Amino acid sequence: MFDTLSDRLSATFKSLRGKGRLSEQDIDSAAREIRIALLEADVALPVVRAFISSVKERALGAEVSKALNPSQQVIKIVNEELIGILGGETRRLRFAKTPPTVIMLAGLQGAGKTTLAGKLGLWLKGQGHTPLLVACDLQRPNAVTQLSVVADRAGVGFYGPQPGNGVGDPVQVAKDSIEYARSKMHDVVIVDTAGRLGIDQELMQQAADIRDATSPDEVLFVVDAMIGQDAVNTAEAFRDGVGFDGVVLSKLDGDARGGAALSIAHVTGKQIMFASNGEKLDDFDAFHPDRMASRILGMGDIMSLIEKAEQTFSQEEAAKMASKLASKKGQEFTLDDFMAQMEQVRKMGSISKLLGMLPGMGQMKEQIANIDEKEVDRVGAIIKSMTPAERQDPTIINGSRRARIAKGSGVEVSAVKGLVERFFEARKMMSRMAQGGGMPGMPGMPGMGGGPGRQKKQIKQAKGKRKSGNPMKRKAEEQAAQAKREQAQAGGAFGLPAPGQGPGDFELPDEFKKFMG
Repeated sequence: MFDTLSDRLSATFKSLRGKGRLSEQDIDSAAREIRIALLEADVALPVVRAFISSVKERALGAEVSKALNPSQQVIKIVNEELIGILGGETRRLRFAKTPPTVIMLAGLQGAGKTTLAGKLGLWLKGQGHTPLLVACDLQRPNAVTQLSVVADRAGVGFYGPQPGNGVGDPVQVAKDSIEYARSKMHDVVIVDTAGRLGIDQELMQQAADIRDATSPDEVLFVVDAMIGQDAVNTAEAFRDGVGFDGVVLSKLDGDARGGAALSIAHVTGKQIMFASNGEKLDDFDAFHPDRMASRILGMGDIMSLIEKAEQTFSQEEAAKMASKLASKKGQEFTLDDFMAQMEQVRKMGSISKLLGMLPGMGQMKEQIANIDEKEVDRVGAIIKSMTPAERQDPTIINGSRRARIAKGSGVEVSAVKGLVERFFEARKMMSRMAQGGGMPGMPGMPGMGGGPGRQKKQIKQAKGKRKSGNPMKRKAEEQAAQAKREQAQAGGAFGLPAPGQGPGDFELPDEFKKFMG
């Protein structure tokens, strides 16, 4: 959704890089580009004005002019201001002191409230709660049936005594659901109300009556993130007519411009609490303004990726795999283990979405979008077509075995050969990393070096350095080298003078002094 905005902002920041000092003209030009990017993304005009004014004011101050890297400082300012207009800190659900906690969902027709009720129920269930979904949408045809199916898929409770389709009193259903929840030991009640238009006074009044009857702890306004500017107008109408405590964004995986998400928190003063970014029930999570700002600026979202991994992978399994990789050349790591790892990654969700959370992946959007998700299934089919002995020791796979595996999995023989070769290469690299050898081909970085062979080669080259044929010059070089060695041995960390030596000629720049406190 934010791809176009991300691309425009990246291009703006790229033009600032490499400049040792930013003039007022540079900052004005960058502010103009950011303004155009936000307006193109359908962000509300008052929000754009406030955002640009704040960014320019900070960018023209001492914060940037005295910075070691002015362009990075501008990016930092834009990031912080984005977090501000997205709501600042993450807003958590308020739970009642005495259960059940009542959460009421309200919003326009077609915003996705019923599906979102199931997503919220599943999310709360994962947090250790026992939610109950209540069908108070008695106007829309089959809305009660739909909520029943969604509740069943999410594995949570359901309460829908009225058939709906225009029959029944939604206010009475909402009132009765509280007692039902207490009797059945449900600690959270999620009330799904009928969709309405901002101008539909009858349904707006009905929502207000349900609110008065249940005294909800949270009223969540569900907004379709794809409707653009109108989302802000609708949110204001609901705020004045019914009132709400927080916002939930649905359909955040769409390709429409995402201005609504950037505008709604700033205009209404109510924070975005949850975001739905897919059709599956688990495509839903708490909304973190700082993480969303990082994604928009192409910095990735490592924290969300780590949380997903922690929910999917068990520490016991991870430790077991690590010990297998740390064995001699990783030979204990088999194709069965490889298959288990792939299935665990698949449980985390779409591979494209996972890669999109990594920093710097914004420059590879097209490649990520073209990833074939079914490739994992094809690899799985090849591995499952092997015998247990072949999965344990792929070195025994010869020509006739490859032909049999290819026939069993419906692929070409070359695909089987390629998979086995890739597995050996991957196992070798992962084993090397597990044993502390680092990433191949990355010399000079602890834990990421190119291995001992490369280091020996570098030492050998250093030893073979030519010495001057002039005895006087050679003696001077040896004395200088000796003095350098003694200084390094007596000095402090990173070759700086030791505390007892006195300052000498060494002086830190003013910027470093401020940075180090």
